Amino acid sequence: MRQHKLNVVLCGTGTVGGTLLCQMAQQKKMLFEERGLDLRVVGIVDIFNIMINPDGINLDGFSMEQFREDFKQCPKSSIETIHTEVLKLNLSDMVFVDCTASYEIADLYQDFLEKGISIVCANKVAASGDLQKYLKLKKTALEHDAKYNFETNVGAGLPIMHTIDDLVKSGDKITKIEAVLSGTLNFIFNTISDDVPFSEAVRLAKENRFSEPDPRIDLAGIDVIRKLVILARESGYMLSQEDVEKHLFVPQEYFDGSLENFWTNLPKLDAHFDAMNKEVVAANEHLRFVATLEDGKASVALRRFKQGHPFYDLEGSNSIVMLHTERYNPHPMIIQGYGAGAGVTAAGVFADILDIVNV
Repeated sequence: MRQHKLNVVLCGTGTVGGTLLCQMAQQKKMLFEERGLDLRVVGIVDIFNIMINPDGINLDGFSMEQFREDFKQCPKSSIETIHTEVLKLNLSDMVFVDCTASYEIADLYQDFLEKGISIVCANKVAASGDLQKYLKLKKTALEHDAKYNFETNVGAGLPIMHTIDDLVKSGDKITKIEAVLSGTLNFIFNTISDDVPFSEAVRLAKENRFSEPDPRIDLAGIDVIRKLVILARESGYMLSQEDVEKHLFVPQEYFDGSLENFWTNLPKLDAHFDAMNKEVVAANEHLRFVATLEDGKASVALRRFKQGHPFYDLEGSNSIVMLHTERYNPHPMIIQGYGAGAGVTAAGVFADILDIVNV
């Protein structure tokens, strides 16, 4: 059996990063015995603390609770410290794994790729941000024999990005994308009822950790717009967030001011959404916040779907993507499943890590 070695630096120890650590600890022995992969976590970092061991951090009997206590005792960190210490490791077969949502961490990717360090990220900032920076990251990865993997940027663990990549590389052309990409918004519109008003559905989304700590980020469609831009770019359409036509369902004044004022004022929208929900139920339809790419133009909007449409039966916080291509025509390819949650997101990041060595 051919032996492989992979040195991992994990950045971000929150819900997704912590779950990923647990998954790597559980699978480490199997990967070595059955796949010949020596998976070493040589660094665990965030903006508060840093733990580095070039020989590999011991994950035997790993406990998240104990790790968090130990990690607090590690040396203090900063963006500059992370940058310096990762480059100082100077190990072959190294991957930097970003499980944060940090702009500053994303700004480190370019330097790491130039040193041949592969990047795996759940962080959407780089792939959805400045177009020229995105193109430069992709080009640098190719030039330095490194990988830049961000499958979980869209659809958590669903195989969307790799599927699009395979279609494009094999010569197919993606002509249209229709997608429900926000598990948070899908949960909210699936939860609204005569007994659960809009404001309560939003609160439940936050309590169940489907939404961002500030739900306005979800309600403003920011997350969906980022994901749509990423899908468009990977499909060959060089769009930016400013190019997306936005049809939002919450008035702008709810996004201004403090978060406290937002929660105070949110119930004022309940009557509007109650009336909308009654109309939709009477028509036997379901509400979905849909991202669309067609003829090179991108948009997001709240739309209604009748029974029989693939979007109608979308449950809970699931996501769905319909890919219309020259080959998949008139019937699109459909990818559907859990589009949110720490377990599936961490598993998607883990799969991207293993893709570095193709085991």
